[in-house]
Amino acid sequence: MKSRRLKDIIDFLALAGVLIFIVLITSLISFRIDLTEDKRHSLSDPAKNILSSINNDIYIQVFLDGEMPVGFKRLRRSVTAMLEEFRIVSGRRVDYTFINPSGSEDKEERINYQISLINKGLYPVEIFDEDKEGGQSTKTIFPGLIVNYNGIKMPVNFLKNNPSLSAEQNLINSIEGLEYELIQSISTISADTIYKIAFLEGHGELDEIDVADLTLELGKFFTIDRGVIDGQPGILDDYAALVIAKPSTQFNEDDKLIIDQYIMNGGKTIWLVDAVYLNTDSLAMGGSMALYYPLNIEDQLFKYGIRINPVLIQDTDCITLPLSTSFGNQQQQPIPVPWIYSPLLYPSVKSPITRNINKVRGNFVNYLDTVGEDNDISKRILLATSPNSRFVSPPRIVSLDEFRNPPPEEIFNRQFLPVAVLLEGGFSSLYTNRIRDYNGSGLKEKSDFNKMIVIADGDITRNDVIREQGSLMPLPLGYDRYRKLTYGNKDFMVNCLNYLVDDKGIMELRSRELKIRRLDMEKVADTRLVWQLINTLGPIILVLIFATLYRLIRMRKYASNLSHEPNMTKFHLF
Repeated sequence: MKSRRLKDIIDFLALAGVLIFIVLITSLISFRIDLTEDKRHSLSDPAKNILSSINNDIYIQVFLDGEMPVGFKRLRRSVTAMLEEFRIVSGRRVDYTFINPSGSEDKEERINYQISLINKGLYPVEIFDEDKEGGQSTKTIFPGLIVNYNGIKMPVNFLKNNPSLSAEQNLINSIEGLEYELIQSISTISADTIYKIAFLEGHGELDEIDVADLTLELGKFFTIDRGVIDGQPGILDDYAALVIAKPSTQFNEDDKLIIDQYIMNGGKTIWLVDAVYLNTDSLAMGGSMALYYPLNIEDQLFKYGIRINPVLIQDTDCITLPLSTSFGNQQQQPIPVPWIYSPLLYPSVKSPITRNINKVRGNFVNYLDTVGEDNDISKRILLATSPNSRFVSPPRIVSLDEFRNPPPEEIFNRQFLPVAVLLEGGFSSLYTNRIRDYNGSGLKEKSDFNKMIVIADGDITRNDVIREQGSLMPLPLGYDRYRKLTYGNKDFMVNCLNYLVDDKGIMELRSRELKIRRLDMEKVADTRLVWQLINTLGPIILVLIFATLYRLIRMRKYASNLSHEPNMTKFHLF
């Protein structure tokens, strides 16, 4: 018996030693398999490359914690899974923690903390949560995080809030965009080189206050400068991209040549051009005359493959303006009326630039035609009008009183007129066979692979400005102060510039699509009791089955051993 007991102890110690050895080996090896069809738990190659190149630790504070509806809990789980992947791929250089911004029991302390998060750039959302008794409560949730790297902090708001979509679809879009939002912030904050962006001046472009909100947002990713070309060759060479925001005076040939050679040498450009001039300040005083006003860049854009048609678009899907009216002797009262000259432009769902963004607000918009038969240049529409639009040609008087006699709906028979187009490929110089020398060297007649975006509306990048306490205050880009809505102008412009200067393939992550397999709610209701019984009694039954099998195996094993023991007397009942 002693030898048997010693053998059992040795077997137990050997088994324990093997298990400890296996645990130690597996702790040193990272082995993960993603069995989902859309690879939702796998990081893309650009994300892996960026995470593996991090030199210092990154600390991420996520403020999506505490009591929240089921949809936000799912979003929280997705954030957790994504950050855990980041931690593993980065060699544990990414660390994170979840913080409840409403965790304090002291109301004043809780409010002050939430205000501090808003000042840091995180946007709260107010949600209505229903309890089982049918009551409602309002909760403030901060679906965002702050990335800390070498003392630099960057806020990231990852909740998509498109008013035209349901809350569930917005949460799905937010989950789809998580990898892009997170890796874009990490790539920016840990990059050794910061790209420089130039806003062109000298041709009546929008003032600094008119693009202040966009400039502030772009400052998270780039260094922003403003200035004139003034005929200086090579002045744009240090800039990754050039923004030409609503010029209103004609370009001279010297400036056109510098921009042309900047493009030929790899410079990226965004053209926001109005082909029709209209003095908006005169609208409130009876009306304004819309006139075609060429800027002397029409031939240049045509050479690159785009023509801006000098017309004004009218669209039934548009913003509303509060305009005063009167009925009889009653006092004038402002009422919301549709302003068909400010269409809500539809973003393309096929481009990573415009996927999952809200409609973009336009103002006195023209439309584009793609021209030329250059197979080296691909052209993709980014923004277009609604299915119910039309255009009118200048000269034309535009007045706020047009709402009194609106055009009949049946004449809005034009569909999806293109307003913004992405061009990619090798561009040919406008000055081929015209100028041989540029800046002391030969003129470059064709670019390598390059990208540019042309938008037939200069106001897409303009934010509203109000006067507050005697000073001018810019409003958020795309914000409609009358309807209290924010359109997708800022997201569109930021995505455009990130796409143009992206050399790591990060923007393609915005094309990622997750297949959400929803439950059949009718079937769930019909089989509810069955599944409740399975979930409740199933584990107990399985435990009883395994316990019975285990007991039977032990009984058979020890019964066999006892039958072979020496000096044991066998008793036979019969």
